Amino acid sequence: MKKEIKPFHNKVWLASPTMHGPELEYVKQAYETNWMSTVGENINQTERLACEKIGCKYSVALSAGTAALHMAVKLAGVKPGEKVFCSDMTFDATVNPVVYEGGVPVFIDTEYDTWNMDPAALEKAFELYPEVKVVVIAHLYGTPGKIDELKAVCDKHGAIIIEDAAESLGATYKEKQTGKFGTYNCISFNGNNVFETES
Repeated sequence: MKKEIKPFHNKVWLASPTMHGPELEYVKQAYETNWMSTVGENINQTERLACEKIGCKYSVALSAGTAALHMAVKLAGVKPGEKVFCSDMTFDATVNPVVYEGGVPVFIDTEYDTWNMDPAALEKAFELYPEVKVVVIAHLYGTPGKIDELKAVCDKHGAIIIEDAAESLGATYKEKQTGKFGTYNCISFNGNNVFETES
């Protein structure tokens, strides 16, 4: 007997918008100053605050975390046909920029403790593909990966890290904010990405 499927009575939102502070004033200010684009004082302040929060020297606001990852992959110099190690348990935006540049993602297994890239699996991957020079590491659900171990493996093999900290803004690893451990680091303000934890 086939079971009847019934739709939900109410929508289940992935991330509902929260507008309870000065957000409307910022939008109004952008209109009044005629800076309805990718520049202006609000963008400058966002970049400044991101640097303060993470503890980095520079930040560049882009249209989305995916755009930031794409820029990082470009800056890392990924060429068509080159393999790039990527977290296997993540949103597709972590991997798509590799493909945009013609790179070939090689997925690295997740480890049990954090659901992030397994340092032992990363080491094994370098044994199979010693030519890889870029590793894209995502921190999942606000939980940082094992940065010290992952970085040690990458350093040993001369690979750079692109850190996808989109889901870990505010999270710390050994009292340091995620988003500053790689050569290139990306955060996101998408409503379903911002989580905070301690590890």
